[in-house]
Amino acid sequence: MRTDSSPGTLPAREHLPAGNAGTPVLDVVIPVYNEEKDLQPCVLRLHDHLRRTFPYAFRITIADNASTDGTPLVAARLEAEIREVANFRLEQKGRGRALRTVWSASEAPILAYMDVDLSTDLNALLPLVAPLISGHSDLAIGSRLARTSRVVRGPKREFISRAYNMILRGSLQARFSDAQCGFKAIRRDVAQVLLPLVEDTGWFFDTEMLVLAERAGLRIHEVPVDWVDDPDSTVHIVKTATDDLKGVWRIGKALAGGSLPLDRLTRPFGDDPRDRDIQDVPGGLARQLVGFCVVGGLSTLFYLVLYSVFRQFSGSQVANALALLVSAIANTAANRRLTFGVRGRGGAVRHQAQGLVVFGIGLALTSGSLAALNAATGDPAHSTELAVLIAANLAATVLRFLLFRAWVFPDRRESGRESTVVAAHHPSSPTYSTTAPYAPLPQRPVPYQQPYQTTQVRAGEAADGSWRDVTMRLQPVRPHDTDPGEPR
Repeated sequence: MRTDSSPGTLPAREHLPAGNAGTPVLDVVIPVYNEEKDLQPCVLRLHDHLRRTFPYAFRITIADNASTDGTPLVAARLEAEIREVANFRLEQKGRGRALRTVWSASEAPILAYMDVDLSTDLNALLPLVAPLISGHSDLAIGSRLARTSRVVRGPKREFISRAYNMILRGSLQARFSDAQCGFKAIRRDVAQVLLPLVEDTGWFFDTEMLVLAERAGLRIHEVPVDWVDDPDSTVHIVKTATDDLKGVWRIGKALAGGSLPLDRLTRPFGDDPRDRDIQDVPGGLARQLVGFCVVGGLSTLFYLVLYSVFRQFSGSQVANALALLVSAIANTAANRRLTFGVRGRGGAVRHQAQGLVVFGIGLALTSGSLAALNAATGDPAHSTELAVLIAANLAATVLRFLLFRAWVFPDRRESGRESTVVAAHHPSSPTYSTTAPYAPLPQRPVPYQQPYQTTQVRAGEAADGSWRDVTMRLQPVRPHDTDPGEPR
């Protein structure tokens, strides 16, 4: 996907190189609100599991959402006693706000979160983050609805969860299976570009993040999980469901209107054979041809229906001109988005104007064909007119594709230019740059310093302005490289 004003793209996914460094590879965030009883057992159990099974350096960050009980004291004690534990205090509630704030401040290349009740079996944690470390995927989620998942929960929550995901599939065409499971991870370079586009600060944060990532073409890895319902969950089901439905409506409206700048999340396919340079074959031509043929086939059917309708009360030339005009506008809009991947409203008027020029050429071909048919037969049958129009439209379609590709929607990306990634967050107009490589992956036994100290911040300030100026470039792993040994 691209637009004429696209500020940059994400780099190709690469395996993070192994080595020794002082920054944790994985930062697991635990959002909490008044969880003084469950917090310590959760952190101790998670820390023990990571210490025994995770081969790289890690950190556990407690994100306190303005708790009013003894949670801050428990969090401070855990931070003081365990070097891999950090404490982050927010003065406003909201799981989405907590995740955005802590993830934006973290220096770890892999960011994850899980619910404090640890309903998800921790054995799924390494499979969750492994595809992100390897460069295979951009985000990863635990799924309680996968066939091989083992879930223990009541029928009420089961029904609500499945109904919600059916709504997402039907309204937003979501293909991921479980938006609500509190067990997710994301690469930091992706988070830096994706999170500024996510508006929700509560429970809908997960869903909005996944929908935007999926619509932008990012790869989401799903891990089947073993999950046991927490009977003491404090989630308000009715209010949460209402807020989620409002979020679905908001996102659906934004996607339909093209107001989301999803082109900022464009990422090349890396070593995808479809994108390799082939002599005398322009890059991306195969996918564009398929998309153009599909749109063209539907447009032709639409055109024929319109022609048949207009022919009932007008002559063949007038009916042809009206049908071609309406179908040309729809065809240009569909090809703009689906075939050539142009998002947003920028340049839409110019593209339609250029499309009308292409329409004029198609009109000349089809009108000339009709004129020649009428001159040859005098009063041709309706079926004969349709056959001639189909042949003329096929010729016009070939010319239309060539003009669309070379003139209306040209690919302005510079060949051989390395893709770049946004490092600094500016809510209105982010910019993208890369100058320094990622730090090598540290091994877990290596001591490291806490990248930030416990502090109190206002979540609004963190969400609006706490992105650090960090630049990076992912380094590829050559073939000879080896690695050393939420409930609802």
